[in-house]
Amino acid sequence: MKNIIVGQSGGPTSVINSSIAGVYKKAKELGVNKVYGMVYGIEGFLEENFIDLDDYLSNEENFELLKRTPSAFLGSCRYKLPKVEGNEKVYERIFEILDKYEIDAFFYAGGNDSMDTIKMLSDYAKENNKHQLFVGVPKTIDNDLPITDHCPGYGSACKYIATSLKEIIRDNSSFPQSRLTVCIVEIMGRHAGWLTAASSLCKDDNCEGVDAIYLPEEDFDLDEFLNRIDKLRKTKSSIVIAVSEGIHLKDGKFVCELSSGDRKVDAFGHKQLSGTASTLASIVAEKTGLKTRAIEFSTLQRAASHLSSLADVNDAINSGMKAVEAANEGKNGVMAIINSDSSVDTYDIHDIANVEKKVPLKWIDSKNKQMKKEFLDYARPLIQGELLPIFKNGVVTHLVRK
Repeated sequence: MKNIIVGQSGGPTSVINSSIAGVYKKAKELGVNKVYGMVYGIEGFLEENFIDLDDYLSNEENFELLKRTPSAFLGSCRYKLPKVEGNEKVYERIFEILDKYEIDAFFYAGGNDSMDTIKMLSDYAKENNKHQLFVGVPKTIDNDLPITDHCPGYGSACKYIATSLKEIIRDNSSFPQSRLTVCIVEIMGRHAGWLTAASSLCKDDNCEGVDAIYLPEEDFDLDEFLNRIDKLRKTKSSIVIAVSEGIHLKDGKFVCELSSGDRKVDAFGHKQLSGTASTLASIVAEKTGLKTRAIEFSTLQRAASHLSSLADVNDAINSGMKAVEAANEGKNGVMAIINSDSSVDTYDIHDIANVEKKVPLKWIDSKNKQMKKEFLDYARPLIQGELLPIFKNGVVTHLVRK
């Protein structure tokens, strides 16, 4: 391979830049001349908005700093590549650019929708006898990509969620039962509850854990929810409940929609969700008279690089390196995957794109609204180890584009 290009797409994570570091490292080991970074994903690619990663990562200090930098160093996008039919000029433009810069392989770090981009481009290349190769690098804190045992970004988000919930539980239990507060914590997860399930990891010998966990894999029953709080208030001085942003009623209506009207959708048709915790906190306050507090982790759970899991960082680096190895072997239309022992492999993108992996129902304790041992055994290894941040003037420092 003479030159390659790598980009990032979708919601960033605290370790997505480690995947870029992995791509760069392996490419240079294999003697690749230029490693370009597309700024703002495929959207920036179409505008030839590139940087030469040698300008940043040939310096070992910057390479280490990139691993500790959250969000998307190259910039991200939520651009939906159109279907080929009727949009041939878009695809012709993409391959004109690839030829212009003598790029032999295209790498894209992202989730479900990003893997759809890899699928469409690799299919077009095969059908039109193009030599360029297209390989996906897994990324998503939602952990909902199929085939891969887990996704880079998920372990670090789990570590942040478990740590933050332990701190919230400590804070919420500071007062006597007469001042009981119901704290509802909203965690990302539209259709898959992997992140909210991670709230179970905060339970240990010095923390009683959250009182209930509600995932979108199961219909939400408002009456059951209120009855559970009524029972808990009789014996507890603190109630902390974790909910996925995408929990929904039996009729499919999102809980957050109980207090608002229509919601905007993004380029992929995803309805924008937020306000689930505040909606439920208002209902609890109205129905029970109890003091309530709503906390929404929002972007914090995907940007907290100071709490990155070292296991997660290594998975991200290794998946980036594996993607380059795959292209060097002539593989096209594949994604790097991580096995349960954190070894890496590749898999056909057609079995991955547009497929959503949910939390197995057998891992959910529906009666007690908790996670079973099977989930804990799965998730605990993903949060092990730390990559300490680099501090400057008392705060963490990051690598940013010029």
